[in-house]
Amino acid sequence: MSVQLAQPGLTARQLNILHSPKKNGNAENDSVKYLEELGIDIIENKQDIQFLPNSKEPIHRWTPYVQGFSAKFVQRVFDKYKDEYLNPVILDPFTGSGTVPVQAKLNGYTYYGVELNPLLHFVANTKLNTWTVNPEKVLKIARHLSVTKSFSAPKFLKSKKQFNLPVLKNLEKIKGGIDSFSPATEEDKLIKDLMLMAFSAILIDSSNLKRTPCLGYSRSKVLKDNAPFELFAEKIEEIAEDLWLCQTKYKDFIQTKGHVALANSMEYKHQVGYDLVITSPPYMNGLDYVINYKIEMSWLGFGQNHRELKKLKDEMVVCDNVSKGLIHEFSEDNRRYTNDWIENIKSEIAHSIKKRGAYRRKDMPEIVHKYFDDMHKIMLNVVKSMNENGRFIQVVGDSLIADVYLPTDLILAKMGQEMGLKIESIEKARNRRSGQIRTYQLRETIITLKKD
Repeated sequence: MSVQLAQPGLTARQLNILHSPKKNGNAENDSVKYLEELGIDIIENKQDIQFLPNSKEPIHRWTPYVQGFSAKFVQRVFDKYKDEYLNPVILDPFTGSGTVPVQAKLNGYTYYGVELNPLLHFVANTKLNTWTVNPEKVLKIARHLSVTKSFSAPKFLKSKKQFNLPVLKNLEKIKGGIDSFSPATEEDKLIKDLMLMAFSAILIDSSNLKRTPCLGYSRSKVLKDNAPFELFAEKIEEIAEDLWLCQTKYKDFIQTKGHVALANSMEYKHQVGYDLVITSPPYMNGLDYVINYKIEMSWLGFGQNHRELKKLKDEMVVCDNVSKGLIHEFSEDNRRYTNDWIENIKSEIAHSIKKRGAYRRKDMPEIVHKYFDDMHKIMLNVVKSMNENGRFIQVVGDSLIADVYLPTDLILAKMGQEMGLKIESIEKARNRRSGQIRTYQLRETIITLKKD
């Protein structure tokens, strides 16, 4: 029996990292047994797939979104299959800020999306449905807002801690001005949506916070009192410039049909068949997608208190910040999906947590199980609506949890096989580092499943 000696000055977490069997390890070695069972290899195909380049791309740049993938990646997928699908119908069941449907519309492809977060649903629809708006009119209205309705920042978010007081007051003036604008026409309604979206896009930049990728406080940030006015003006200019581009370079695609539904992809009833499903589902990690966007959600009225935010979070694909009651209820569900890989991984995690003696969530094995049960529901729902020879493409990262390797990509590929899909390829786009053991090398992959 090995004894882990206490070392002065080190926390329990630091001790676990110091003595972790996964130090200097990598996903490549830990994936071997799973790959052998699947009978496939992972192809090295290094490429840029992260959202950051979108900050310079028309329309995509209207709002920041750190969790998404790049528009250039989506375009590469379209180009790859352009001869196979002449007029493809596109779906993203995790639409987020709308990268896939926007890029589909820029190509004249019919698009569909499903998004459960009301803020992101609003953003995606605003990006897609405002291309006909007169850019000069947007500039004129946004530059001459008058405040007849006052607005107060959401108090439950501790707003004065998140924003310097003069900055906070100026943000309230901008939001009050937008709220005071009364649309007289359908175009005016779209302009108001554009202003609200622009306002939401500047909130974190105007705050004492940063999102990299989780929301937290920045110690080094310095802001001028009038920063909100400058940032809002810049964003409106950017939007107007892109509207002009839509109405010139992409004028033939302005009326391209599509729809993004505010719904849960586990339950959504698809009405059409899809040729290409392109998505990046939530990763099995500690990122709370609701808390990460609570500032924008609350300022725009999509989450007025912690109870509303918690309710939304409990409906999403699970993360490790959900209520214990939800996980306890799941653990008693006899209808949940499972397979041998999941059960073995759960056992290893439970053993590791017991050996450690402490972990942030002792119910972590059940959280992992619920993640894959949630993903199974969504995949099964989507696969039923795919056309013959359609492809289901997912960008996803793997995880290390309590010193246990979790091959998320391979488990999702195995699910696809069980649903009758062919694993066409799994490509490694880039290496990542585990948040728990920084010397452990994870990966981000592109899974391509085909419905033969």
